[in-house]
Amino acid sequence: MADGGAARANWVALGTIVRREVMRILRIWGQTLVPPAITMTLYFLIFGGLIGSRIGDMGGFSYMEFIVPGLVMMSVIQNSYGNISSSFFGAKFGRHVEELLVSPMPGWVILGGYVAGAVMRGLMVGVIVLGIAMCFTRVQIPHPLITFATVLLGATIFSLAGFVNAVYAKKFDDVAIVPTFILTPLTYLGGVFYSVKLLPQWAETATHFNPVFYMVNAFRYGLLGVSDVPVWIAFALMGFFVVSLGALGLWLLKKGVGLRS
Repeated sequence: MADGGAARANWVALGTIVRREVMRILRIWGQTLVPPAITMTLYFLIFGGLIGSRIGDMGGFSYMEFIVPGLVMMSVIQNSYGNISSSFFGAKFGRHVEELLVSPMPGWVILGGYVAGAVMRGLMVGVIVLGIAMCFTRVQIPHPLITFATVLLGATIFSLAGFVNAVYAKKFDDVAIVPTFILTPLTYLGGVFYSVKLLPQWAETATHFNPVFYMVNAFRYGLLGVSDVPVWIAFALMGFFVVSLGALGLWLLKKGVGLRS
């Protein structure tokens, strides 16, 4: 009975953190949901409409159709990462996180709550961007399970990465360093706007060390049925990152790295 009561309390705590994170996203929707919608609309207009008409087909699809999966994944990745890095660092900066650490909640509840909130924002933005894409081109989903699983795993991976960034960050500037100098280059060089087969051999080989490349191609397979890499390899790699970053996040919470003054 005692174990059952503790389990119920943990689930209530998890639901409370998730609800708080989701309400935060919806409360400031003008900052969390509108900007990515505007940015992606401009991408579709400029790259898909103006430049895409000059590029022609890519991989048997119009350029507009080809970039839709990449732009959706890019928005999901950036917003999942940005949500948890800013939210958790804000809690750490305001010393609210200390209340969570001294509570009876296990680390997986704290980590899971913040990650779930960030994943929810990533999914919401992804749906919005996909809806915008439908205004520009025909969007079909021949493999819905692969599509959803890729978005879910991709959002989880970068939510966990954002959590690690927030734990180690000592000031707000530290939160922006990784997205600017690591996340953005990885995203733009991950096959969002081009097929890796167009690259020279050395660049194609280097691209295979980019984890975003596998997420974009798995999602492209879900929407278009084509991919530059085997889908099973993409899912194996994403599963590895989820487990590794999840274990790292739990270890950081257990040790209180960067959290306890």
